[in-house]
Amino acid sequence: YSIFSHIPGLKGVCPSDAYTAKGLLAACIRDDDPIVFFEHKGLYGISGPVPEEPYVLPLGKARTVREGSDVTLVGISKMTWVADAAAEELAKEGISCEVIDLLSVSPIDYDHINESVQKTHRAVVVEEASGLGGFGGEIASQLQERAFDYLDAPVRRGSGEEVPMPYSRPLELLAIPNAQTVAQAVREAMAR
Repeated sequence: YSIFSHIPGLKGVCPSDAYTAKGLLAACIRDDDPIVFFEHKGLYGISGPVPEEPYVLPLGKARTVREGSDVTLVGISKMTWVADAAAEELAKEGISCEVIDLLSVSPIDYDHINESVQKTHRAVVVEEASGLGGFGGEIASQLQERAFDYLDAPVRRGSGEEVPMPYSRPLELLAIPNAQTVAQAVREAMAR
């Protein structure tokens, strides 16, 4: 999605579950602009409630999937689930994480993210891609510019390892972020 988000006038959405997939797809069909609908293959096996009646989720709007007060975790697509799992683990340590599901990579709902960061004063961006040149770096950069006065620590990133994606499933799981690696990034942000 980082490649397509560089194209002016092209929108991009990243659903994180069946509910957001249906609502975003309906919004994409109704929109006159060209839109890329990014599906994460790791979400195909996850089921959840989806209303039978038609509904539309607004394009370019993020959602908060977990309220918190200590740190904001920004997830993209399946990484929202990883961020939520890390938040669950960190709750046992007394760290309250607010988890934001980005839903749209072009445009990005920076207002929603900024409101959360103004409350928590820390942020960790979670993305599956490698950190070098990754999309999360753009979000971190924008947060540094837009919410600098509210940040008590630098924006951290929970991104994939800087290696070619392995074919082997066990090695692939080591290359992408998981709840433990994201939790460690949060602990580092909290230590500042």
